[in-house]
Amino acid sequence: MELTILYDILIIFGLSLLVGLAFNRLRVPPMIGYIVAGVIAGPHLLSLIRSPAQVDVLADIGIILLLFSIGLEFSFRQLWEIRRLVISGGCIQVAIATALAMAVALVIGRPWNEAILLGFVVSLSSTAVVLKILHDRGELDTPHGSLTLGILIFQDLVSIPMLMAVPFLAGTAGSLGEPIYVMLLKDVLFVAVLVVAAKWIMPVVLFQVARTRSNELFLLLVICVCFGIAALASFAGLSLAIGALLAGLLISQSEFSHQAISGIVPFRDIFTAFFFVSIGMLLDVGFLLGHLDIVVLFLCIVLAIKFLAGSVAPFVLGYQLRTIILTGVALMQVGEFSFIITKSALDTGILSHDVYQVFLVIALITMAATPFLISLSQPFALFVCSNRFIQRVLPSRCQWVATEKKVGRSGHLVIIGYGVNGRNLARAARIGGIPYVIIDMNPDSVRKAKEENEPVIYGDATIEGVLDHAGIRQARTAVVAINDPVATRRIVGLCREMNPGIFLVVRTRYIIEIPVLLEIGADEVIPEEFETSIAIFSRVMQAFGIPDEVISRLVHEIRSEGYQFLRSRSFPPPAPVIDIPGLEVRNIRVEEGSPIAGKTLGEMLLKKKYGVTVLAVRRDGAIIPHPDGTCEIRAGDEVVITGTGEKIAGAIPLFFPDH
Repeated sequence: MELTILYDILIIFGLSLLVGLAFNRLRVPPMIGYIVAGVIAGPHLLSLIRSPAQVDVLADIGIILLLFSIGLEFSFRQLWEIRRLVISGGCIQVAIATALAMAVALVIGRPWNEAILLGFVVSLSSTAVVLKILHDRGELDTPHGSLTLGILIFQDLVSIPMLMAVPFLAGTAGSLGEPIYVMLLKDVLFVAVLVVAAKWIMPVVLFQVARTRSNELFLLLVICVCFGIAALASFAGLSLAIGALLAGLLISQSEFSHQAISGIVPFRDIFTAFFFVSIGMLLDVGFLLGHLDIVVLFLCIVLAIKFLAGSVAPFVLGYQLRTIILTGVALMQVGEFSFIITKSALDTGILSHDVYQVFLVIALITMAATPFLISLSQPFALFVCSNRFIQRVLPSRCQWVATEKKVGRSGHLVIIGYGVNGRNLARAARIGGIPYVIIDMNPDSVRKAKEENEPVIYGDATIEGVLDHAGIRQARTAVVAINDPVATRRIVGLCREMNPGIFLVVRTRYIIEIPVLLEIGADEVIPEEFETSIAIFSRVMQAFGIPDEVISRLVHEIRSEGYQFLRSRSFPPPAPVIDIPGLEVRNIRVEEGSPIAGKTLGEMLLKKKYGVTVLAVRRDGAIIPHPDGTCEIRAGDEVVITGTGEKIAGAIPLFFPDH
């Protein structure tokens, strides 16, 4: 028996690795590779797995650890910061998707409890897949990225009662012996006990184990809490998965949650692979080939429902059409929680084998297609928003709010994006008396700007009409300060096309975007990534005693050479700074063409004329201590001088060229 399970584990890991490597080249999430590996190794294809029951046990462990880690990573503070997007957007999306899916299921004659469950699973999307793609594309901080994140968080939260509802839905079909109100009472009592434990018991237990400073003991405690509460939840009528999630929430609010996460993640990743492999093993390839027409039909229905529900939420919240489309596309796939819910529904008899097979195929296809759909969503959104008919039908969503008046001034500044950079720039322009107008497509940001009496236009700056409404043709300068790299390129191109003489400044997050934006038409590109690195190395150089004048010169040279300076030039290591109490000591590098280069200390009379003393000179790695008047100073030398701050400041220009 032991050799059998080891053989199965080897097959699963080997196939998952090979398929995962192949899918990685296609930028398909690894969980899809695990499912495909399960299909290949399962009983419906090659039948490589000899002990599927034991694989199911390992899969159950994976689900427990997965939901436990989700509970550990849950943050009420982060949820509160985006509460409007989470509650409003999430409620709208889940309600519409659930209602539409239920309606379709009832129309085709499915039982009402099965229709409810299908509504649940269709409404959920994949948090892991979507967030990874948006992060890789740099779109998490965009309006559609923030909205998508809020809806996904709500879906993760609402999946908990959905999973808890599975036994009740099965009970209405007569599969449970207890009345529903008894099960509900037991569940409420169980949750109440956990709340008490989280408040008064668990922090004390965690502290007592943590103070032993033993990682092994702490990890054992975390595992015991995870599996112990999961088992208790099972006794109370809940699933093991819900128990594990509640166990994670039990620890998440303590100061030890990060340590628990770091210890559990490796185990979670390994055992989660078993879960998705076990899902793939259930997929019947023969059933798929024999019912391909049905699968394609319901695949189209599910995609339509998901896109519609995901689009209505941002539409109701007042977002622009481009954000509406991008959000709808991002939420078109079926989520990993749907696998958990349908697996539980299959075990309790709510779903039939045929319905489950159709669901598996649809879920697999939608998740695998997500990277490609999201990559196509940007050009599709731009195409739709540029359509004249759409602009006439939805003018306020494609261009600007009808109550806004067209900007009539000229020679003004156009600020595109009212985030931190946009607000600071607007404040500086107001102080400097510079006329300006702001464009933003986030309803909350626009509302806040209006409350502050800012001249703001609500619209999508990727649309020519919005830029024209802001007076881009008459503007002297425009600043693009948004987080969407694709939209930034589009806006830069439109601004340059509409006003060839405008001075165009663009903020980007990554250095790699600089040449692209300059080629499109930007005059200045400010990369946040590189400006951050400049600030870091400036602080480091100050910590090592490098003079502020040298640091300022380096920073200026880096920026003036188009951020290529550090890549193409190496610097000699500076000499160590001598610390003399009561005196100010500076380490200065002699530049080529400076007044002191090529002259002796006696000729310069530093002590007499400038009030500073040369303590040492570093040349070609060698130190010249206490140099006398015959010592010639050469370009490239490191000179250590001492004196008062005022005297040193007066002598500094001697070490740099006169220009």
